[in-house]
Amino acid sequence: MSDKKYNILLVEDEESLAIGLEYNLKEEGFDVTIAKDGREAARLFEKGSFDLVILDIMLPYLNGFEVAKIIRSKSSQMPILMLTAKSNVVDKIKGLQIGADDYLTKPFHLGELLLRIKGMLKRKEWYSSSVEEKPVYKFKGNEIDFDNLYCKTVNGEFQLTHHEAMLLKYMIDRKGKPVSRDELLKNVWHIDADVETRTIDNFIVRFRKYFEKDPSSPEHFKSVRGIGYQFND
Repeated sequence: MSDKKYNILLVEDEESLAIGLEYNLKEEGFDVTIAKDGREAARLFEKGSFDLVILDIMLPYLNGFEVAKIIRSKSSQMPILMLTAKSNVVDKIKGLQIGADDYLTKPFHLGELLLRIKGMLKRKEWYSSSVEEKPVYKFKGNEIDFDNLYCKTVNGEFQLTHHEAMLLKYMIDRKGKPVSRDELLKNVWHIDADVETRTIDNFIVRFRKYFEKDPSSPEHFKSVRGIGYQFND
């Protein structure tokens, strides 16, 4: 990770937790801005310049899912770490599908939070440098703009989520090589496979809908029995 000083938007309505996290994050060298509810988070994000958002799900006025949608509508590549008091896999999958980059279930250890934050910022730098080298990728009537997360395909035009774009970039960079679901979860998002691996399956279904002439008989996003998936252009 670079020596840049990162600015974090911390969205947390539990005052004691917010104050404690603010103190510890500042001790680690981050600048921190606190929002106490969903509306304030949306307003601060609109006005400020942030490198990462820590976002609680249970918030007054607008919940974390609603705030994440607002952030994604304004910034396709902003790293979002969702905090949830629930260990419900459904909430985690919903957050990932909306565009959150990672999640952490309360209560959590500060060390784990810091590892997640640093990992997300590293992935952001990886993605940005990778996209800078080759921002547009074309194959068989499809065109993906990794810079603005927009694609023109044989089935229409689509706005990608950051998760979709990162997964696509990873698979395209490994064109012709099978990759496992666990590898994709861990290497693309650093998420353990306790989030059911069907999460990856759901993303592949969407890719086939976007890019395949016949999604039921995929040419580009193939299943590899006993392993996972493989991209071919």
